[in-house]
Amino acid sequence: MKKFQQTEAQILDLVNKQIVPGVSYGFISNHSNSNIQTSFDESNYVGDKSWVPDITRLNGDELYDLASLTKVMGTVPIILKLIDEKKLDIHDPINKYLPQFKDDRVEIFHLLTHTSGIAGYIPNRDSLDDQQLIDALFTLPVTNNFNKKVVYTDTGMIFLGLIIEKIYHEPVQKVIKEFIQKTWGLTDTTFDPEISRCTPTYEVNGKMLIGIPNDPKARQLGEHCGSAGMFSSLIDVMQFSRAMLQREYKFLYKNFTDLNPGRSLGWDIKPGNILFHTGYTGHFIALDYIHQNAMIVLTNRVHPVENNQVFLERRQTILDSFINESK
Repeated sequence: MKKFQQTEAQILDLVNKQIVPGVSYGFISNHSNSNIQTSFDESNYVGDKSWVPDITRLNGDELYDLASLTKVMGTVPIILKLIDEKKLDIHDPINKYLPQFKDDRVEIFHLLTHTSGIAGYIPNRDSLDDQQLIDALFTLPVTNNFNKKVVYTDTGMIFLGLIIEKIYHEPVQKVIKEFIQKTWGLTDTTFDPEISRCTPTYEVNGKMLIGIPNDPKARQLGEHCGSAGMFSSLIDVMQFSRAMLQREYKFLYKNFTDLNPGRSLGWDIKPGNILFHTGYTGHFIALDYIHQNAMIVLTNRVHPVENNQVFLERRQTILDSFINESK
């Protein structure tokens, strides 16, 4: 009998009820018995790749616009590596590396845990080029939420990407691509995807986005964006998730803040110390270190219409089911 039978049924129901065009998903289960470690992986894909302008079927090797999964698959692991190598300290003020940002209270820790309190609103943002946007981000004020509340934003991860650029002297997306290929062998993960393999998202200015990031800041910042812009396949996201269940990342599986709800470093932390992260375009990863299980769900839930609240409600139900069946 399959371990995640109820969770899988709910994932498949996303397609059956036409909440998403299609879904690519997988489960990972590691078991130790008499000092023998076994790993059971299950993956599947169901439904359509696109509905507009034509209905096309998924074939299993699609590249998805990962949106904010870029944060935890790319930017965060590199920052953690730099901290481990003593090239950064988690409590360094960010203006040690980005002197244009004037508030010296904000540390790398606050960016990783989304507790910086940095306000997000930039007037006329979409009309700015990459450098103008970066300059505008540096002028954002720190609000009263500083160190008091987890407020999920892109700004902190963009700043972490710029810190990576200061250390490596290369665009952050180039650093990420080299890092993930060398560390985990993710050869299907890219910022320059093959268009024919990409699932479409939605229309911008009358043109369907295919192989172009849905995230406006990722489109503006290009190779300097550490918060979004990555494309990948189910096989690579599963390979990454498998790595995150290894002992070297055990330290992440806890609340690093004194807040409730709290946050791990880069990751959301759910009851039972489950690591969780989403991608706006329709993806989520859940990682259970204690029971050595993972769930990966990739969809283009924003196709062809961006607003899809039903998916967000079902996502929570699927997560709850996974946590229950993972025990």
